[in-house]
Amino acid sequence: MDMDDLTPPEPERAPQGARAKRGRRSRGPEDGGAEPGAEPGASRLRPRERLRDGNAGSLSDAELLALVLGSGVAGRSASRMGRQLARHHPSELAVWPLARWLAVAGVGPARAAALVAAFELGRRASERPVCRAPIRGPEDVLAHVRDLPRARREHFVVLLLNARHELERRETVSIGSLNASIVHPREVFLPAILHSAASVVLVHNHPSGDPEPSEEDLNITRRLIEVGELVGIGVLDHVIVATRGTVSFRARQLL
Repeated sequence: MDMDDLTPPEPERAPQGARAKRGRRSRGPEDGGAEPGAEPGASRLRPRERLRDGNAGSLSDAELLALVLGSGVAGRSASRMGRQLARHHPSELAVWPLARWLAVAGVGPARAAALVAAFELGRRASERPVCRAPIRGPEDVLAHVRDLPRARREHFVVLLLNARHELERRETVSIGSLNASIVHPREVFLPAILHSAASVVLVHNHPSGDPEPSEEDLNITRRLIEVGELVGIGVLDHVIVATRGTVSFRARQLL
């Protein structure tokens, strides 16, 4: 992030006559007002009202971030801060530690804690799926990892299945650099053993956008299959997701 974008500007000195008119800050979209220059009636579509009407899915990342922030700081509305933060994908913001949020101008300890807590709740919700339909192919897998194709760093995820191939839990094993994540068999199978999984599906993303498996992908898959056989937990598939498609190892007969 360009930290200059989130550094509050120096306040300008107002003329003597204008100071008396400063009763309170102007209202923005995050607290019921409209953006400067907005057309009449635009406030009827403000994010908080759309959220109240059950249309949270229609809100942009920037609008959702503005609602979590609640209000802006001097010279910068929550909407503007939300737009600047939304330059980062939610999957990137979700792994920011508290110290990283505190480095953003206008985000103090209370707001930083609220943001970290909100993303943690989202992560926990994704790991405890409501859907109990059995996973029969890569399309079913993709339904549970829709956040991964556009992630800017490589995530290695394990889907823990029961004996009916229903998803019991989603575990993020590792989050790597831009191009690779380091995966150890112990980190893959420990949660599967702890949660008594009958089998697992391996999933990871390619930030490059190309879903084609690399030689390293093939090697780690073979190794994980061997370890799975030793501990009695089968690897049903390894699915690579990316912006330009999805590759299933099972569909390609690579398992």
